[in-house]
Parts: sequence; structure tokens; C-alpha cells
Amino acid sequence: METILFFLSSISWWGWVLITVTIIGLRDIIQRHHTISHNYPIVGHFRFWLESIGPEIRQYFVANNREELPFNRIERGWVYASAKNENNYEGFGTDRDIYAPQHIFINNAMFPFKVDKNHVNTKEKDFLPCAKVIGLHNNRKRPYRPKSVINVSAMSYGSLSARAIDSLNKGCKIAGAYHNTGEGGLSPYHKNGADVVFHFGTGYFGVRTEDGNFSMEKMKKLVEDNPFIRAIEIKLSQGAKPGKGGVLPGEKIDKEIAEIRGVEVGKTVLSPPNHKAFTNVQEMVDFIEAIALQTGLPVGIKAAIGKLEQWEELTDIMKATGKGPDFITIDGGEGGTGAAPPSFADHVSLPWVFAFGDLYKLFKKQGLEKQVVFIGSGKLGFPGKAAMAFSMGVDVINVAREAMLSIGCIQAKVCHTNRCPSGIATQSKWLQRGIDVPLKSERAGQYFKTFRKEFLEITHAAGYEHPCQFKMSDIEVNTEDHNLSKEISKTYQYNKTVVPFKNMQALKNCIHLGG
Repeated sequence: METILFFLSSISWWGWVLITVTIIGLRDIIQRHHTISHNYPIVGHFRFWLESIGPEIRQYFVANNREELPFNRIERGWVYASAKNENNYEGFGTDRDIYAPQHIFINNAMFPFKVDKNHVNTKEKDFLPCAKVIGLHNNRKRPYRPKSVINVSAMSYGSLSARAIDSLNKGCKIAGAYHNTGEGGLSPYHKNGADVVFHFGTGYFGVRTEDGNFSMEKMKKLVEDNPFIRAIEIKLSQGAKPGKGGVLPGEKIDKEIAEIRGVEVGKTVLSPPNHKAFTNVQEMVDFIEAIALQTGLPVGIKAAIGKLEQWEELTDIMKATGKGPDFITIDGGEGGTGAAPPSFADHVSLPWVFAFGDLYKLFKKQGLEKQVVFIGSGKLGFPGKAAMAFSMGVDVINVAREAMLSIGCIQAKVCHTNRCPSGIATQSKWLQRGIDVPLKSERAGQYFKTFRKEFLEITHAAGYEHPCQFKMSDIEVNTEDHNLSKEISKTYQYNKTVVPFKNMQALKNCIHLGG
């Protein structure tokens, strides 16, 4: 034994390196799982390492400022600077190819809208509430006018970390925005003072029975116990994976998440593609009305858009009965924070701009567009894109990934691995420790404020007081040259209906309508 110990102690540092390399090399030759490692012992490992850091290399060293997807460097930089209340301007002209197809142009007025010294926006530069009231048309007991036209989209506690949800909710309170819970249930981190839209999907997390069905009693109690819940959203599908269910792995379900979602600790839970509470359009309308009656709250639906036959059936029912969703959230098929197979994210359901145009035309055809509040969700968290969305008929915008960027997301695109380096899309306690909640909540709130301020400035440049006044003739989309560019009313073949609007002061006077 002493001889062995003496031998081991006499081996130099380089000797140990040689022994380690030899062992790894032998292991590579013997194993059969990876052809590259077998054929190229030791050296083959560099291939896997380089592949693992490929996204970072392309992001920081290879791609140009406008090249990356889903958000390029300029877009991310604008969100970061806006959230930090830093200079988010650019100098020496745009580096965007403004002659590229699908580039949008906002037609400015000869004389911008004048904000006089007594105007509400003189004192509150980012005061920008929704021009419509959710649930007013259907006479809900507690109608709701969102105090902000930009809000946080559905991202659940479980997919995002506790500190991320905490930061977003506190940021919403600072900015007067609402916070959509996502389908993970109402967590303690949603209870920091912001208005909340309670969202649930086919798993009915937070309002489910032991056998996984919807519980009206739990829904009623949830609303009664939490008066800051201002609306309820039923998810039919999402842009990342429409028509596909989800899986919550058992290893992610700790005691807290189990209690919030109403599931068992450590047991994998499936969210099926279909709802159990309803199986067709008429049953869905009845379900919506039942929840609205029992809770008094506006009830809406969220969906990615593809085939339109069942949407046509919905508008027929709404026209005939006066019943149906108070709001509709249209999600873009580009994907979002939810993990999904590439085949779904790449191909299933329409991109937001096509989806919204198709759906709005159906509701306009039936004369229903005034009674429904339309919410857009799909990379709209930038003032220019927001202007286009409002010109098409949107009333409110929900942002997800842009909100994540405001609290430190670096677009690592590993949300589905539980290894998010910024601590946002992970349940790792160690990685979450990097999130300073007071600081990040201030940044989230500042992002919303900066967004609304710049959006108002664009609105004023177009000659309007509120974005709801945008017309489709105010936006042009590039085809090849200006002689071939079209107003988007001709591109998408409909005209947006005028939203009733007196002035911003009138909105200020009735901002608390519905409680």
C-alpha cells in the first residue's frame, strides 16, 4: 500500500493529465453511442463543445444587427435600453433595409397632434389605457378597462421561475399593466398588486378537481379570494404548439407548484390537446357564460388561428344570441415561450398578421367587432409594430418574450432545458439567484412606460391622440417599390371599424370603470 501511495504521489501534474486523457480516449473507442467520438477519440469532444456554444458564437460574433430570429440585436438592444431608462436612440440613419418586402411604413401627418399644457399626457407622458371596456357589451357585473394597452402575456409559474414572475408582477404594478398568469395557476408571486388575468388551459391548473376536470367552485372561490383578478382567459391553443397538449415532468413538480396547480408532488402531469369542459363551439359559449355568471368577470379565449369554419360558427352563435367571449387573444403561430417541436413552431397555424386579419374580417362581417376586445400577441412589443396592429383593429397588446428581455433574458433559446442562464425560464434555485427582484421589476415597469411613451409619440406624429384612431390607410406595407406598395386595407382586404373615442381626458375620467 505504501508503495502504491508513493507511486501515486510521485506522478506529476502532467502525468495525471496524460492518464486522464488516455482513459477518456479508451472510453471513446469502446463506446458505440457517438460515432464521432469513436472515430476521433478526444478530438471529437471539441465538436460537441463547439456545437453547444454555437448559438452564442453566432449571436455575438457572426450575425449582423438585423439578422437574428426571433429578435435581432437591434430589437433586443432597444428593449434593454428602454428597460434601463437609457438612451435607446440610433444615429446616422437606420441600418434596416427599408426596401425589403413586408417592411411597414407609418404615414405621418403634416401637422402632428398637439399636446397642450392641460392635456393629460403633459403630466403623465405614458398614460395610455385601452379605449374599450372588456365585458361592457355583455353586461358583466365587473367590466374591466385595462389601464395600459401593453401588458404581460400568458407565461406560467413553472415555465418561468418564481423570481421572474415576482419581477414581472411588480413591474406591472409600477407601470399599471395587467399580468396574465399563464396556465400554471395563481401563484404567490402574482399577488404583488398588479391587475391579473387568470388564464387556464386543458389542465385546469388551479381550478381542477382531483380527476383533472374543471371545478366551478374552485374558480368562484379563487375570484372571491383575489379581487385583483379582473378577467378570465380560456386557452384553446397557443402559437408555439396549437392543437398539441403539454407535459409537466414530475421532477419539476415540487410541493409549492403542486399546491398551486392542484396536482401531486413529483408526478408527471399531462395537459391534453382537448378540453373536457366542452367539446364544440356551442358548449364553449355556454361554458364562457357560466363562468361569467358565477364570477361576474369578463371571460375571453386565446387561440392560434388556422381553419376558420369553427370561428364562423362562433360568430353565427354570437350574432344570434348576443352571448360569447368578451375578448379574444390572437396568438401568432411563430411560437413563443412554450417549448414545442420545430414542426409545430415552424408550420402549424398562421403568423400573427395573417391570423388577425382573417379573424377580424369574420367578426366585422357579422357586425361583432365593436363588442369584442381584440388582444394581439406575437412579437408586437415594439412601437412601430404596435401601430400596425392597432391600425388593423387590435385594442390591447400582450407581450411575453419582450417582457422577459426587459428583466434580463439574453435569448439563449434554452427555455425548454431548465438551464436558462439568466434564471428566468428555470426552476434551478442557483440560477434564479442572479435575478435581483427589486431591480428587475423596476426595469420591467420602465420598459412598459418607455414603450407607451414612444408609441404615443408615433401616434401623435400620425395626427392622432390615441392609437385606437389609427386607420388601415395610415400603414403601408412594402412589396417592391413605392409605386407597388399597398395600404394594408388593400393588402388584407378589409377596413378596420372606427373605435368610439372622444379624447384622452374622457378615458382618464372613467379609467376606473368596472372597479
